[in-house]
Amino acid sequence: MIRYDALDVLPVRGALPGLGEALDQHGGAVLVAPPGTGKTTLVPLVLAGLVGDGPVRRVVVAEPRRIAARAAARRMAWLLGEKTGESVGYTVRGERVVGPRARVEVVTTGVLLQRLQRDQELAGVDVVVLDECHERHLDADTVAAFLLDVQAALRPELRLVAASATTDAEGWARLLGEVPVVEAQGVSHPVEVVWAPPVRPVRPPHGMRVDPVLLTHVASVVRRALSERDGDVLCFLPGVGEIARVAGQLGGLGDVEVLQVHGRAPAAVQDAVLSGGARRRVVLATSVAESSLTVPGVRVVVDSGLAREPRVDHARGLSALATVRASQAAGRQRAGRAGREAPGAVYRCWAEAEDGRLSRFPAPEIKVADLTAFALQAACWGDPDASGLALLDPPPGGAMAAARGVLEAIGAVGSDGRPTERGVRMSRLGLHPRLGRALLDAGHSVGSEVAAEVVALLSEEPPREYGDDLAAALRAARRGGDAYAGRWRTEVRRLRAASAPAPGAPRDAPFDTCGPSVAGGAVPRAPEGARLGGAPTDDHAVGLVAALAFPERVARKQGGSFLMVSGTRAEVGDGSGLRDAAWIAVAVADRPVGAGHARVRLGAVVDEGVAREAAGALYGRGDEVRWADGDVVARRVELLGAVELAVRPLRNAEPGLVREALLEGLRDEGFGLLRWSRDAEVLRQRLGFLRHRLGAPWPDVSDDALHARVDEWLEPELGRARRRADLERIDAGQALARLLPWASGEAGRFDELAPERIEVPSGSRIRVDYADPERPVLAVKLQEMFGARESPAVAGVPVVVHLLSPAGRPAAVTSDLVSFWRDGYRGVRAELRGRYPKHPWPEDPATAEPTRHTNARLRR
Repeated sequence: MIRYDALDVLPVRGALPGLGEALDQHGGAVLVAPPGTGKTTLVPLVLAGLVGDGPVRRVVVAEPRRIAARAAARRMAWLLGEKTGESVGYTVRGERVVGPRARVEVVTTGVLLQRLQRDQELAGVDVVVLDECHERHLDADTVAAFLLDVQAALRPELRLVAASATTDAEGWARLLGEVPVVEAQGVSHPVEVVWAPPVRPVRPPHGMRVDPVLLTHVASVVRRALSERDGDVLCFLPGVGEIARVAGQLGGLGDVEVLQVHGRAPAAVQDAVLSGGARRRVVLATSVAESSLTVPGVRVVVDSGLAREPRVDHARGLSALATVRASQAAGRQRAGRAGREAPGAVYRCWAEAEDGRLSRFPAPEIKVADLTAFALQAACWGDPDASGLALLDPPPGGAMAAARGVLEAIGAVGSDGRPTERGVRMSRLGLHPRLGRALLDAGHSVGSEVAAEVVALLSEEPPREYGDDLAAALRAARRGGDAYAGRWRTEVRRLRAASAPAPGAPRDAPFDTCGPSVAGGAVPRAPEGARLGGAPTDDHAVGLVAALAFPERVARKQGGSFLMVSGTRAEVGDGSGLRDAAWIAVAVADRPVGAGHARVRLGAVVDEGVAREAAGALYGRGDEVRWADGDVVARRVELLGAVELAVRPLRNAEPGLVREALLEGLRDEGFGLLRWSRDAEVLRQRLGFLRHRLGAPWPDVSDDALHARVDEWLEPELGRARRRADLERIDAGQALARLLPWASGEAGRFDELAPERIEVPSGSRIRVDYADPERPVLAVKLQEMFGARESPAVAGVPVVVHLLSPAGRPAAVTSDLVSFWRDGYRGVRAELRGRYPKHPWPEDPATAEPTRHTNARLRR
């Protein structure tokens, strides 16, 4: 019997006429309804004609999470006074409770995506409700785009509703074709905001890491809320690990029950949370409790202010969840949980001043997530680059290119981006394409049962207590009686059925992982003894499946860490069962705060044969000639990506490669590798001065310019060199002289414009120092310049004269000898003639006879 008493009080009822009119006239609508108004429960029942006098329709409600899908279906069935599966059912991955008379079916967006790929018309469905569209999950955005294609091309009568409590309503309205926005007014129970920032400084989240100081603070705020407020407490935390840590700090709460709610929680715990209890409760939850779920009895929310979002490190080839600050929209959703049934309060574990700096909405997954699965779905839909899909945000070009590269490597799409038959089959497995590849290909070597078991482990990361060794985790799951093991067995059954060929269909041949190598030619197969055949052990089977799923993460032990074929270096934890392995396949990794290397969180031992089989497309061999450790190194190398398999010295390396290696050495270590005599250094300085003073045609002799013109001045000596010692024998001055402007004839004026030496009044020829191209220097004894009436000049530039004492020490510096004789000489004479009485110190140096000699020598 329908529970009208519960239905009649749902505030969304007032928006139903407007919603019906929008669907009839425009074919779609955006429904904005606050939490607790009944948008997830009453609206589908009315649209299906199960409540009220509307037409009979079949309605599909798409939820972002399995727990929400189950809860919504059960709640609707309860409102109708029926069992789940009669008029209202649900389908989530691995579980379907839908009877033949069902008119409302609640599904996850992933399930709906698979259904659309199999049946683009979505036959028999009249209305699709995309619930909680504000969360911007990639599957939900993709489903919306596909549904709009279906509505435009095949099913104009299909009705679409985008529903949420907090969303970009106008953006969704434009996307759905300028449809109306229908708003429902909720029963507004006031929610008091209590700002409760930590007293001690807290480090910002990084990767999956959350500062333990913050978690301790959250636990203390929960205790504070219990003491200050009535009712149950709902505490939002970013992940399962943080929930467990806070739960461990909430011991000794007396009669208060502590419950943990997340996607991995046992169904019994989820049901207990959603059905209420006799004792006061603290419910620790991830974002699954933000929307679609009503947790009865909650009057207080404690918000850690953190959430988890997918991120991709393309440089390291790692995909993982990252801890981020929750958006303002998420904060409103969370706070609303406290006011669904009565006035409440939200304790926010951050300062009020920080709130305005938070992002308005969560980052759309399409902007930050791995797009490999999305790219395959788009290709199978007929739009490989997704350019024709109606999306609120277009996919980033770089991420799509990376995704397509992965899909080509695993044989899911061809070079034109179109899906292969294999790719179509992968897209219907309900798995990431990497895992789909591993499931299909590994089954030929290890059997479909074991392949399904390992892929099930990889599709939902096992609990930390299972360890980081995938083979050990498999054994733990097989014997385990925990909630994870139960879900794992269900997934194994689903995968085994999904991967089985259709009756009468030929069995797929395994995909040839040995694609063309970077050196050209085929990749040599591993020795037969190293390859899997017959009845492989579990350890080998697990390693093969993991390596096929993540071929670029196959890694070889080097020193105390592992080098992946992608070039990323990774470390395993102390006591890990992987530590002594020569090769591993890394399934899950992250990068700790401040660490230069990735950290392996889940991996499997493999041998070199498996590594070659799985990562065959990354195999290469060839000659490597480079500058290393101060000389030319020539090797014949066999590579698996960045990992060296074998190295042999290379004799008679190709001259062009040697030449490039020598140039690399000159770039790294400079032209000091050549033989620079004193004359060669002076030549370079003189050329540098003329280039600075006169410009072309005098050559630029800076390092960069010499590298750019190396063919003009360092040949043929460079062509004959094979190693560092040969460079050290090259006369740099002789080579540099080739850059003089011989063709224009200006080279003949070189000694005139930048003479190496200048004759001074005494008759001595003194070397000019051109080290500073702006101010050439002439260092000469003062007595040798007597009688000079002007300063010497080169290329029209007066040189700076360093007048030296008889001992060769600077006595004065000038570029204007006339002024010095008149004004500065007297002071120098007064200071030095007593110290050097044997040398001449005339009163009028401008008219005195220049000399290199002492007074005694002059008298003789």
